[in-house]
Amino acid sequence: MIGLEFALPIGLLTGILVFVPYLGAIVGLALATFAAVMQFQEWSGVMTVWAVFGVGQLLEGMLITSWLVGERIGLHPVVVIFALLAFGQLFGFIGILLALPISAVMLVWLRHLHKQYLDTRQS
Repeated sequence: MIGLEFALPIGLLTGILVFVPYLGAIVGLALATFAAVMQFQEWSGVMTVWAVFGVGQLLEGMLITSWLVGERIGLHPVVVIFALLAFGQLFGFIGILLALPISAVMLVWLRHLHKQYLDTRQS
């Protein structure tokens, strides 16, 4: 995109390490910064690499991950984002860890209650 010579290996390594929270982003940004400093030798090139990396991380964190995780556990991506934000705000880091499992359980429970309600109306 901007001509960084080692973009593909850095991107692949970042993609593999992203399964460990924060590790992929930190290692990827450090490697991309080092490669940009060595290649461009000016701050405008480094800033461009940071901007592209930041946009990529935002897209991955806010859209792609929430879409994939939500599809896997049956939650809409907006519900995933809302659950993470709400539980994180209310309960901090532990809330972020527990947001999706609790939301999935709540969804199953609400579907069960809705089915029970519909069954009682038909009787």
